[in-house]
Amino acid sequence: MKAVTGFITGLVFSLGLTLSGMTDPARVVGFLDVAGDWDPTLIFVLGGAVITTFLGYRLAWRRSTPLLGERFQLPTRRDIDGRLLLGAALFGTGWGLSGYCPGPAIVSSSAMTLPLAGFLLTMLLGWWLATRLTHAH
Repeated sequence: MKAVTGFITGLVFSLGLTLSGMTDPARVVGFLDVAGDWDPTLIFVLGGAVITTFLGYRLAWRRSTPLLGERFQLPTRRDIDGRLLLGAALFGTGWGLSGYCPGPAIVSSSAMTLPLAGFLLTMLLGWWLATRLTHAH
């Protein structure tokens, strides 16, 4: 049942990313270009994500256990450290330069382009490097 639910959730997520325009790097870069030719259309996607997250957490906190799991896996850390800031800066830089973040990049991989392949390779390299550096400490 967890696999079916995961598949359906992933399918809905990928359809949402596609329909919202998040898989179009030009639209994303246009949204991030607030000092230039700003495209505000993705503000609705951002607003929808914030509202969904807000409501989802409120619903999750009312339950003692999740529907399809033994326990919730909620974040427990609340501190801001150098690793968090560096990771956020790298994520934002990559997103701004390429117009992709991981979810839309994976959804877009069915229509692979050279820039997308470069993004996916550097994302995997960054993931591997972060894992190695994190486990080294």
